[in-house]
Amino acid sequence: MDYEIIGESMQILEVELDPRETVIAEAGMMNYMEQDISFETRMGDGSATDEGFMDKMFSAGKRMLMGESLFMTHFSNEGNKKRRVAFAAPYPGTIIALDMAQQGGQILCQKDAFLAAARGTKIDIAFNRKLGAGFFGGEGFILQKLQGDGMAFLQAGGTVIKRRLNNETLRLDTGCLVAFGPGIDYDIEMVKGIKSMFFGG
Repeated sequence: MDYEIIGESMQILEVELDPRETVIAEAGMMNYMEQDISFETRMGDGSATDEGFMDKMFSAGKRMLMGESLFMTHFSNEGNKKRRVAFAAPYPGTIIALDMAQQGGQILCQKDAFLAAARGTKIDIAFNRKLGAGFFGGEGFILQKLQGDGMAFLQAGGTVIKRRLNNETLRLDTGCLVAFGPGIDYDIEMVKGIKSMFFGG
């Protein structure tokens, strides 16, 4: 999938689709599309072709837990030449392009980080192991899990820093985490002094 990321502080992702090629995106993220691009709103990401109605309802319920729309939009090139469709995040920041095959076929990201991906990418949720800690961890409670071998695009507010950990520990605010690959052992810790925060001490 060919693409171009345009702009600085308010970036736009422009994806070039071959004939019969499809890209999926969160509802409401499309900016513009050329002729011959058709779009259809569907329940689910379309990664499982044999998915039944109840499976789609279960998947939609999980998306509701994340605060996301029940539906995803599928954009397809119905013409006989390459056409472009563009997406943008609803806030200033950075668009990150990921080749899922180079990420081990899986990535965990913030619940609102997914922007668009090649058709066949499975979008699911991943709960933190310590469920109780999540209620105090804010945005880190529920993460999105992307699985596939095509291109995926994430959106992040502000500047993005890539860190490679080599048997190291990195502590960060849950609101500052964009995504991480397989093999990272992650957890959520309550901030010390939480009683003072609640009781004004």
